[in-house]
Amino acid sequence: MKVLRIRKLVTLLCSTMLVCSVCIPSPAEAAPAAPAEKSANDKKPSAKQNNAANGMKAVFAERKDLFDKVSALTGIPWYYLAAVDQYERTMNLAKKRRAPDGVVAIYFNELQWGGMLNPDHDDTNAQSIALFGGIGRDGSGDGAADRTNPLDRLFTMAMFLLNKGSAQDDLRIGLWDYYQNTRSVERIEQFAKIYAKYDTLDLHQHCFVMPVGADYSYRSTWGASRGWGGYRIHEGTDLFAGYGVPVRSATYGVVEVMGWNPYGGWRIGIRDLNNVYHYYAHLSGFNKKEVRQGEIVEPGQVIGWVGSSGYGKPGTSGKFPPHLHYGLYRDNGLTDWSFDPYPHLRKWEREERMRRRK
Repeated sequence: MKVLRIRKLVTLLCSTMLVCSVCIPSPAEAAPAAPAEKSANDKKPSAKQNNAANGMKAVFAERKDLFDKVSALTGIPWYYLAAVDQYERTMNLAKKRRAPDGVVAIYFNELQWGGMLNPDHDDTNAQSIALFGGIGRDGSGDGAADRTNPLDRLFTMAMFLLNKGSAQDDLRIGLWDYYQNTRSVERIEQFAKIYAKYDTLDLHQHCFVMPVGADYSYRSTWGASRGWGGYRIHEGTDLFAGYGVPVRSATYGVVEVMGWNPYGGWRIGIRDLNNVYHYYAHLSGFNKKEVRQGEIVEPGQVIGWVGSSGYGKPGTSGKFPPHLHYGLYRDNGLTDWSFDPYPHLRKWEREERMRRRK
């Protein structure tokens, strides 16, 4: 009876909806950054860029509408559904998995949806799907449990999580049952915390990691060899600046790690909504009044200051020129791997200079 009531509600709603180890810097690295200059890259946003931004806002609005509707049906908070969907989106990217069509990224393979022994891999009959142990559900109220339908996929995930209940602890158990991975559960809860605080999906803005008016210099140093502590590659970009230059969060995210590391000295790790880990190392100190482990930070928020800490026991400093080591790591569900932050830094720096001139 409960399922029938839910289906009737779905049908009613859908009728109104459109379906370092660090090298000593060369003179070029150590030189102060030149004053901001106008260049071909530093121009006003084009009509194409503005249209893309407006297009994403429309996508966010449509996606949020779906989350709100399924939340009303199931009692699962919208931001929890949003967090699951965003985690799935990052996994589609990291695993090079073909993303489902539509505004919802939640992915089910044919066997999950229709059942292991179901001879019809494109089955949309909810009764036969249930008979063969599949989890596919009809969320749109059109009589078909269609794996290509965004609302059906979202509703199916919601109903799977509801097997354990709608309280936070129950949802955590439901996530574990589905992913069988503590790391996945942690990421989704981090995302949910961010969405819940700001009550919007439009949280993918970035800024440069230092004030663009400060004296700093940097070049691409990712992948260079390093020797202190054993042979390894340099997994980041070094931004050279004076002691005490503010270091800022580049993104909305959760402070995942904060403290001392023998290699990175005083360092902070922030996890963003793209499931990218931002690593800030060799700080002279933290902004302890505003930044704590487990708390949310915003783009432009000062998290610490440039220093030269690291390469030893806690408090070791001065073994190399002051700079910020900044790294980016993507999560594939099991581990993180490094990728070059330099192109992103250049893009965020250019965008911030453009914003300052408006």
